[in-house]
Amino acid sequence: MATEPGFPTLDQLRVFLTVVETGSFTAAAKRLKRAVSAISYAIAALELQLGIELFDRGGSRTPVLTKAGAAVLDRASVVAVSVDDLRASARSLLGGIEAEVTLVVDVMLPSARLVDAAQAFEATFPTVKLRLHVEALSAVAQLVRAGVATVGVGGGILTTEPDLELIHVGDVDLIPVAAPGHPLALTSPVPAGAVRRHRQLILTVRTPFSEGPDIGVFAAEGWRMADLGAKHALLLAGVGWGNMPEPNVRDDLAAGRLVRLDLPEDTGGLYSFQAMYRTDTPPGPAAAWLIQHFAYQKLPVSENGP
Repeated sequence: MATEPGFPTLDQLRVFLTVVETGSFTAAAKRLKRAVSAISYAIAALELQLGIELFDRGGSRTPVLTKAGAAVLDRASVVAVSVDDLRASARSLLGGIEAEVTLVVDVMLPSARLVDAAQAFEATFPTVKLRLHVEALSAVAQLVRAGVATVGVGGGILTTEPDLELIHVGDVDLIPVAAPGHPLALTSPVPAGAVRRHRQLILTVRTPFSEGPDIGVFAAEGWRMADLGAKHALLLAGVGWGNMPEPNVRDDLAAGRLVRLDLPEDTGGLYSFQAMYRTDTPPGPAAAWLIQHFAYQKLPVSENGP
């Protein structure tokens, strides 16, 4: 036996896997539409290349893997799957489908919509790698402008952006909330001007991004954070009040952990989402499908099904 293994061919590995799967050289020959002698030759050539015996030839008519053969089986399966994936990706590229799509979404986007879109995309385009970023407010558009993301779904931007194509893909209700023991929650309606005396928790963009103009800021003191989860936790702890997407606090409102505030200055409102891409970089088939899916999500149940 050689001390250094040679280089087996992909065909030899596929023959080996077929013999193991079908249980005999004869059955493998039928599946592969070859002579039994050709199957035997391929296995012998593979053993010669690797320098090991793959099957125990101790008299049994059914091929029995040796310990070395069992170890090779796992590796051969990985190689075969990898090659199949490579061919599928190449087939998609030949058809004009992207190799990967990078998506950036606004932290305000309801998680159910993101999960639905990601699962549907991977089921429709199994060969396209989906990369995901989650950012706040104007940072979504900034990543698209910089070319980091192919497609963005976000809010907090102007209704027209010269370098971006924008497609409205729905809204989410923003509502002012606080813990039930917060001073603003103990009075209804809250007197005009009282909101300025209580700390407001404000969602902002992360440090690397430039912050847009303040919208919906009413209090003299504000804590700014880029993490909507942290804002949620602080609201539950009663350290401030702030606006939250209604789906994120629906269970808290029902359980009494948070209450909706009746503020003359801030009655909440719709936060609009825009799907976006650079005007000089139109989306490919997979990215365009993703945008259409987000647009489809915003339709009423009666229009887009359950």
